[in-house]
Amino acid sequence: MSQALDRVFRESGGRVLSALAAAFRDLDLAEEAFADACAAAAELWTRDPPVDPAAWLYAVARRRGLDRLRRRATAAAHRPEDPVPPPTPEDHAMSLDDPIPDERLRLIFVCCHPAVAPDVRAALTLRTVCGLTTAEIAHAFLLPEPTLAQRLVRAKRKIAGAGVPFEVPAPDRWPERIDAVLSTLEVAYAQAHADAALAGPRAGFAHEILTLTALLARLAPDDAEVQALAATVRLTEARRPARLGSDGSMTPLSEQDVRDWDATLIAEGLTSLAASAALSRRSRRAPGPRALQAAIHAAHASRRDSGVTPWRGILGLYDTLLSIRDDAVVRTNRAVALAEVEGPAAALTALDAAPAADWLPWRAARADLLARLGRSEAALTEYDAALALGPSPAETLFLKRRRAASVAL
Repeated sequence: MSQALDRVFRESGGRVLSALAAAFRDLDLAEEAFADACAAAAELWTRDPPVDPAAWLYAVARRRGLDRLRRRATAAAHRPEDPVPPPTPEDHAMSLDDPIPDERLRLIFVCCHPAVAPDVRAALTLRTVCGLTTAEIAHAFLLPEPTLAQRLVRAKRKIAGAGVPFEVPAPDRWPERIDAVLSTLEVAYAQAHADAALAGPRAGFAHEILTLTALLARLAPDDAEVQALAATVRLTEARRPARLGSDGSMTPLSEQDVRDWDATLIAEGLTSLAASAALSRRSRRAPGPRALQAAIHAAHASRRDSGVTPWRGILGLYDTLLSIRDDAVVRTNRAVALAEVEGPAAALTALDAAPAADWLPWRAARADLLARLGRSEAALTEYDAALALGPSPAETLFLKRRRAASVAL
């Protein structure tokens, strides 16, 4: 893949694929047409690159999709409806100022339809809306690629067979989908957050999730969990400028220079969190899991003003979160907070009570706790196990540096 095609695929592939799927109302056809356009681009762009690569991909893919329909002798029945001008779907899809949020959100709701199995909704969204490859998603979910591919095929057939409408449902139908929508956005953002240097093939992914959560928050202003997720993404992304050291290695949260944090994003995040809290009080409901996560990130953000991290308060939030969302992510992060409050021994005991050996953050946390306890040999083993999981370049540098420090102890 040429550099130009690689760049436009990373920056605009998800938008183009979403627009095609919305136009054809057929996920498989959209992917096939997009693949045809990319193949044509790989051949032609080296000689005559287009002025607007994303628009070129969309236009060619749309023509190739219609060609496929004609070859199936069903073009009359399946041809996308003619757009009502102005503006055209192409204008919406390719406008640099408007990344077709309605099209992408529409596809997210389609992928999260109750007809789709819960265990594949996030994967289908990542594939269709965000443009990740099947191999990338399989790696993220620790699944064999053929297994995930089969699940995606079944999910798309289910959507086609159930006649799922390609539209954002009316608000009264949101309750049956909104949790799945939020969960898929959480998974999607986790993929972006893992790339501390924004140097991977999905460098623009974090911005996409910022845009989508903002749109969803506007569409669901009375949903506390929607507002909370918008807060979490903003409070987390605010730390992005401080996540990379001068040597290119990842900088852990506790060591980040708060002066590099984005004050505007922090303010936006705190505003969304306040809205979430007000909605919970109004409905007389306890904060949900996403509200608690946002509160944890807000507590970390308070270090920017106070100079200290309120670890005891953060631990209390994790204790509450654990009672309603007990998973490896919560347990690992709680152990990190526990180490600051009660020491590394207590944290290691808690971490070992819920092993997640194939998850990089769990391995890295365990290695750090062992090193802090002076168990250098065991720490080395854990660092090697973490490095064997294939971390990003920034994480690799960080882990190697920590490994070397544990040897020196």
